Amino acid sequence: MSEPAIDIDRGDGRSRAARYWRIARPLVLLLVAFLAARIIIALVGAIDWSSVWSSVRKLTLPGAIVLLLVLLARQAFNAVPLAKFVDRLSLPRSMQNDLGAILVGTVAPPPSDVVLRVSMFRSWAIDPIEGMAGVTLNTLTFYVVRFAAPMLGLLLFAFVEAESGHAWAALASGLIATVILVALVSLSRGDRLARIIGLTAGRVASRFRHEVEPEAWSTTVVEFRARVGDRVRTGITPSLLALTLMVLAESLLLLAAVRLVGVDSEAVPTLVVLSTVLISYPLTLFPLMGLGILDAVLVAAWTQYAGIDYEAQIVAALIVWRVFSLLVPIFLGVVAVWWWRRARHTASDAEPWPLPDEAQPDAS
Repeated sequence: MSEPAIDIDRGDGRSRAARYWRIARPLVLLLVAFLAARIIIALVGAIDWSSVWSSVRKLTLPGAIVLLLVLLARQAFNAVPLAKFVDRLSLPRSMQNDLGAILVGTVAPPPSDVVLRVSMFRSWAIDPIEGMAGVTLNTLTFYVVRFAAPMLGLLLFAFVEAESGHAWAALASGLIATVILVALVSLSRGDRLARIIGLTAGRVASRFRHEVEPEAWSTTVVEFRARVGDRVRTGITPSLLALTLMVLAESLLLLAAVRLVGVDSEAVPTLVVLSTVLISYPLTLFPLMGLGILDAVLVAAWTQYAGIDYEAQIVAALIVWRVFSLLVPIFLGVVAVWWWRRARHTASDAEPWPLPDEAQPDAS
């Protein structure tokens, strides 16, 4: 769990092939996603791209402002867990940290985003190890919500249709979310349970990588639990709630895009849009929020519901959504990093990390 910090500070002895794979993995997954998208869309039918662009041009300035406001709400909800898990980190700085990581993680190979996060934590007089522990908790919490989203989608689907495939997919995803949540909550239950979790995970991993030492994994998990145990206890509930609202905001962002390009509720009802997004949400596990494969699944599902005449408009809606969900955050990341660098160079009262002993926050 603490591997990101180890990679930056002292290296973890991975082979050159493993390092190359770490850089190439997102590209490979993205290629797989595009191949899957091509196969799925081919099953729907050929896309009339001139009609797609005509639909995109239906987006007006007021509509774009609405999309931007929903996006900002999404980013605010997304930043809540890090602010809850990292002591003395405000919500605006948490948003700044997240947006900066999005920018750097998009334009540079890993672990460049971790380097930026650590630099930001240090400039704010926050222990970078504590900060990265909070990032890890943030990631685990998001995985819980990501895999729990289909359960909420299944509830919405009950009002429009009932397919056994949706039910089984949602239940399987919900089981994954439950396992992650149990492991996350267990971190606050004491060193003994943390040691068991570390040993078990290490033994499983050692069957695939012989250099893994279960005892070392156990020690790492115990040390990690000591840093984050209390924060899991106090931060898990508001974090899960905030990330659930973030997923709903993402769904509303896509719903707004669908409506703004001319797909009305008679063609694709609101509940169908929202439930399909939630059922398919685990596909955001792929790079760039499932770019390619998630889009193809949504196009296929909604075109099947509305009819082939709406295919171009549905594709246009997804293009608009991707612009606001992927490209606009990158621009916001540029602003966030610029603002951080400006504040770091102009602040006269900032103290470098670590703080002097008398300025250290009370651990109690």
